[in-house]
Amino acid sequence: MRVLLTNDDGLDAEGLQTLRRALLGVDGVELATIAPDSNRSAIGRGITTREPLWVQEVDFGDGTVGYATSGTPVDCVRFAQLGLVAGFTPDLIVSGINHGSNLGDDISYSGTVAAALEGVVLGLPAVAVSQQSLAREMDFRLGSRFAFDVAARFTARIVEEIEDVPLPAGTLLNINVPAGEPTGVDVTRLGKRIYRDELKLDREEPGGGRKRYWMYNAEPGFEDEPGTDLAAVAAGRIAVTPVHFDLTDVAGMETLAKYDLARLVGPAAQEVE
Repeated sequence: MRVLLTNDDGLDAEGLQTLRRALLGVDGVELATIAPDSNRSAIGRGITTREPLWVQEVDFGDGTVGYATSGTPVDCVRFAQLGLVAGFTPDLIVSGINHGSNLGDDISYSGTVAAALEGVVLGLPAVAVSQQSLAREMDFRLGSRFAFDVAARFTARIVEEIEDVPLPAGTLLNINVPAGEPTGVDVTRLGKRIYRDELKLDREEPGGGRKRYWMYNAEPGFEDEPGTDLAAVAAGRIAVTPVHFDLTDVAGMETLAKYDLARLVGPAAQEVE
């Protein structure tokens, strides 16, 4: 099985390197590592379209190499799919281990999850894995220390058995590992984040010039609902959440179809004229 390993924290991030070493020990895995050359956290599904991308081959010192790119996590997946590594196209995308959790609504901002979603777009199975810091934060504000061994071992076992995991087509696994020794594993749904963002003036240039603001420093909360990824990690359990890319609200389609939108075409055209 050909596995692409990527992340959004950068090629030299401890989480990626711990997982890389674990995946090298999985029988039958051919591993390629392509990741950003520096931190791209919270970049979401951004791609690079208006400039060429740099790539640097990096020797890991253990007989293997990786590739650092000036692109985004999604760019890294595309690099692999388009043949950056000679003779290699991925069968599975693994993104992580992220430094910090990716829970609930936060996944829409996550570069880690974005890379895995690109696998889904390409018709490939994908896994995103994130690690809570030893400070046991429940949001994107990181503690300073991490232990990645448990997450790396668990993810390596998932990869080892991925062909037997009952994962529907077009679905990725979003894995969040709590700090310390997990007390179990829960299959969860995405939880609901409560954001408390505040606009705070940080600096103002003299003479009525530019102003600089902080926006995202307030501590977010969450709805502690049983069965969610947020509740699982708060309870010290690994959360495994199946996520798909289809954002269509089917029930909303049915409701909207009952409203006569066609009658708006005539008046709208007349207004334009």
